[in-house]
Parts: sequence; C-alpha cells; structure tokens
Amino acid sequence: MKQKLTVVNAEWIENELILGIETGKVSGLTAMQQILADSDNLSFIYIAEQNDDYTYISLPETVWPELKKALDGQLRVYAADSNHDRIELLGFHEELGDLLENIRGNSNYGNEMVEKAENVFQLNV
Repeated sequence: MKQKLTVVNAEWIENELILGIETGKVSGLTAMQQILADSDNLSFIYIAEQNDDYTYISLPETVWPELKKALDGQLRVYAADSNHDRIELLGFHEELGDLLENIRGNSNYGNEMVEKAENVFQLNV
C-alpha cells in the first residue's frame, strides 16, 4: 500500500523551505525527482520511494505561495517530520516548472486546478 504524507505547514529556515508533514516519517525515503498533479485535492504530489514502494508527499494549495518563492529563488525544498528528519525534494524546480507549463490553460487538469495554479504561480504574466 502506498503511503501518503500530507504537508500541513511551511516555514523558512535561512534560505531553505521546510515543509512539515502531519503524520508519518521521512527517514529512509529516497527522492524520485517526480511531481504529479492531484486535481481532485488541489495539490501537487512529490514522489519518494522506500523499499520499492512509493510514498506520496502531498503539497496542498495552502503551501503553494511558499513553493512559488522557492521556485522563483531556486531555493532548496525539504519535507520534514515531527522527529525533525528531513528529505530534500531533489529535482523540485525542474519538475514543478515543467508541470506548471503543462497545467497552464489545460482544462484536462480541471478548471479549478488550472485557475488556482495560474493565479498563485502567475502563469499568465
């Protein structure tokens, strides 16, 4: 069974974005450098792996403004658990940038997802 970790907060520590997850652990996860869209839940999904099983790190709309700052500044992004273990979301900038280009004006992602992504990430500017 795939594990899903949901980000519940975002904070900046120096020039690094730390995304706090609600429950679960990130220790032992390997970053897969892949991001998908979850239009139904208005979030992006960063894929990690452990023991040949995928873990989805859900990046909900509530943290998108911070993701935009990290993307614009090419700053490192981490997911962290309650034990303060963390995993760097490698490939974040390239993957999210490519995904956003695909989302721009593409109704296949659903009108609400497209509208919110375009507004937060200023895709029409």
